Amino acid sequence: MEIVGQPHRKKIKHYHQPGHLHELTFSCFHQMPLLTNDAWRMHLSRSVETACEQHRFQLVAFVFMPEHVHLLVLPLCPEPDIGLLLAAMKQPFSRQIKQILIDRNSSLLERLTVQERPGKKCFRFWQAGPGFDRNIYSAKAIAASIDYIHTNPVTRGLCKRAIDWKWSSARYYHAEPMFQQCSNLPTIARLPPQAFDDFSRVD
Repeated sequence: MEIVGQPHRKKIKHYHQPGHLHELTFSCFHQMPLLTNDAWRMHLSRSVETACEQHRFQLVAFVFMPEHVHLLVLPLCPEPDIGLLLAAMKQPFSRQIKQILIDRNSSLLERLTVQERPGKKCFRFWQAGPGFDRNIYSAKAIAASIDYIHTNPVTRGLCKRAIDWKWSSARYYHAEPMFQQCSNLPTIARLPPQAFDDFSRVD
């Protein structure tokens, strides 16, 4: 079990304007490659979808990498709470994985358990802190964000084409017409019409 002090939480000021999308990134604990198990990635898919439904966000694009997650989301309410959305995604999933590790008596449980202070231990699947949040509001920036998200596995050498990586929305955008291709993935929402002005597909 790792012993750490009280974590220093990086403060990120989330701000929003109507019509803005948010590009969100959050990482596994210590950048460990924990998201390599298909069953766990399916749990994460459900957690992401449920959180978006509960907090009125549309998921526009995503990729699950071995040690981090990228999401592009569109708030449907005028004053969205990005912190609540992230908590609703990460916390239920983390509890699920903790219980799986307990049931299996896995040694990974100890590696992901930290001693924050005397008398308090904490299970951490995710790196502490809010991660990364960037506002996206132009058609060009939306296209670039989707392309960046989908080509992450290619850049890392995990596959040759973006559509070969199952755990992303690349195949949704590649289809003609666009459609949901796998029930194990979170539901993708159609972009606002103006977002397609200069959007190019990913091969």
